[in-house]
Order: sequence, then C-alpha cells, then structure tokens
Amino acid sequence: MRYIAEPNRYKEMKYRRSGRSGLLLPVISLGLWQNFGGVDVFEDGRKTMLRAFDAGITHFDLANNYGPPPGSAETNFGRVLASDLKAYRDEIIVSTKAGYDMWPGPYGDRGSRKYMISSLDQSLKRMGLDYVDIYYSHRPDPDTPMEETMMALDQAVRQGKALYVGISSYSAQQTRQAAEILHQLGSPCLIHQPRYSMLDRWVEDDLLDTLETLGIGCIAFSPLKQGILTDRYLKGLPADSRAGKPTGTLGQEHLTPDTMEKVEKLNLIAGRRGQSLAQMAIAWLLKDERVTSVLTGASSMAQLDNNLRALDNLQFSPEELQEINAIIVT
Repeated sequence: MRYIAEPNRYKEMKYRRSGRSGLLLPVISLGLWQNFGGVDVFEDGRKTMLRAFDAGITHFDLANNYGPPPGSAETNFGRVLASDLKAYRDEIIVSTKAGYDMWPGPYGDRGSRKYMISSLDQSLKRMGLDYVDIYYSHRPDPDTPMEETMMALDQAVRQGKALYVGISSYSAQQTRQAAEILHQLGSPCLIHQPRYSMLDRWVEDDLLDTLETLGIGCIAFSPLKQGILTDRYLKGLPADSRAGKPTGTLGQEHLTPDTMEKVEKLNLIAGRRGQSLAQMAIAWLLKDERVTSVLTGASSMAQLDNNLRALDNLQFSPEELQEINAIIVT
C-alpha cells in the first residue's frame, strides 16, 4: 500500500536552530547506527522510519559504516526513501559520515581527502541520492592535517554533494581549529555530534561553551548510553539487548554495580515525574538550549513512541536538577 505521510506531522514536534545557521532540526532525531542494518528485519526498520517521519522527525542520521554489515544501514534507508519517502525528500534532512574503517587498503579509513570524497560517493550511491544535507568528519585523524580533512568537506559542498558540513567527537580545541579552517574556506561548520548523556558529561567541560561561542549546533548521540539509561537492565540482562547479544556494541563491563545503583535512583526520579527513565534522560539533555537535537535509536515503533513522549515534560525544577546531579556526579 502506498505510504502517505501524516498530515499533522509537524504539529507536536519541536524544532531548534542549529547554531547560528538557517537550519532547524527536530529536537529528537532518528539515528540509524543500530537496528537498521542488513542483519535486522527490514520491514521493522521501515515501519520505524515512517513512524518517525509521521511524528515530525525530519532528520535521519547515518554513517558509511552503520549496519552491520557496514554500509547496509545506508542501503536500507535508500530503499525506504525510494519506496516511501521520495516525494518528501525536500522535507527531510539526511546526514552521513566518514572516518572509520570501511574498506581494505590504505584509503578506506580516517580523514584523507581520498577517503572522505570516495566514501561520500559510495554513500550517495547506496542511498540513491544526489546529495546529503549534512556530511560529517566522523572523528579527528591525528595523522592527517586538519586542513586536508576540512578541505574535503568543503569540496563536497562545492561539488553539490552536501549542503552543510559537520564534525563528530572532536575536542573543544580541535573544534575551534576545524571551525576556523572551514570559515576561511567558506563552508561554515554547521554542527558537532558528540557523545553526551547523564552518565557521560565530558562536553560540559569546554565543548558546549565553545560551540555556543562559535555558533555551531550540537546533536547528542548515545543519549541513553546504549540502553543503560532505560529500565532495560534493572532486572537483569535481556538476551536481545545490546549487552546481551554476542555482537552487541555495549559490553557487560559497563553494567557495574555503581552504575546500576545510579540508574535505579534516577529511575525513581523519572517515576515521580511521570516519565520513563529514557524519557527523562532525553528531556535532561534538552533542558540546555545549546543542544539542538538528541539522536535516538529505536528497535521498534513502540520504543520510538516511548522516546517521543519525552517531549511531554521537558521542565525540571531546581530541586530535581540538584537531586539528579548529586546522583550522577558521585
């Protein structure tokens, strides 16, 4: 049956400007890092993507190596785009990245111009696109001059293969350097994608202040710390969880007694707020207006809907923030 998008899809979603750019992003975006690869059930992923768009999520975040296997998330997204979302392409923000190992030999990894441009060409082919909206350097490469990596991003824009460029997992100092180079080249840095959650607050040391000063947006990945900041592990280790799967990306060593004690306490606060722990964890990130969007994954439509209900309560009292802070900084 032909897909027709929900007519009221923009009614409930909130949008924030990415830094000082003209681009608005939904405060919750859909990341395709997990659950959308070749090893997953395609129809489940398709339904989740369409549910996301129906809820006003206009931003779909990918990378060349997302899967598994690498590249398969882009391929599957391209299939959904062709079969269901093609008519809505101008309403959608598609991002992809390059920076991790992708193919054999010396040109399939890191940050060289050769790798960055070749990778983007491959990504566009897998997704069936002429351009992506945002192209990222997925991680800094200590062995490649920053100028070369940033020139590759600028080249992508000038060739019409990307509208905007961004960086991911760069330190505050590296961000300042990258932003200055991109400014001189004429392709300003739109956004930074750091790892950020209640249990992983490194960006608060200097990065968020740097992004605000430079007028760069921030989109947080792993806001639930790969499922730890949910009620999923409070009663043990589910076999289908990321920590329970042999190929999962979350090691059981992260589920320490100290961490789980914090999770249990946070879960109690979430309950008092009328939220799930996942909803509170997303809302906690969005309390800071410098956070443009939060990247959430979803293994099902139900999980996506649960995450979206975080928008029902984004306000925290000073007492709640103090209690939360006392838990997560110990």
